[in-house]
Amino acid sequence: MMANLTPEITAQLRASAESAAAKAYAPYSKFRVGAALLFDDDTIVSGCNVENISYGLTICAERTALCRAIAERGAQHKIVAIAVTNLNQAASPPCGACRQMLSEFVTSDAVVYFPDDQGITSAPFKELLPHIFHHWTKEEHARG
Repeated sequence: MMANLTPEITAQLRASAESAAAKAYAPYSKFRVGAALLFDDDTIVSGCNVENISYGLTICAERTALCRAIAERGAQHKIVAIAVTNLNQAASPPCGACRQMLSEFVTSDAVVYFPDDQGITSAPFKELLPHIFHHWTKEEHARG
């Protein structure tokens, strides 16, 4: 699927994330984030961060997009690319909680686009979360 990540598709994915960021609910931090997920059937689903006065109840844009995708489409499709952006021109790779949530739904070669200190960068998802927490079945554990 990586071969299908043309500049046009990447631009569309990033534009979807930017559009979602514009809708973010961030009255406390003023840090408005958007995320867009590209699935293996070329569908793009976006989400934004939604804050709560009790910061621990805030949900990140990446998890909003993932929950929306599953609620609307089910969990049968895999994510091939992720775009994250914010309206604050700040570095913002997906946080650890988002990386872990997304890890169950990404392809092995999924790529993530996000702002860093030099602008927009991309990285393979597996480099952002190299040691994924997962449940081993007895058979998997026996195989090592």
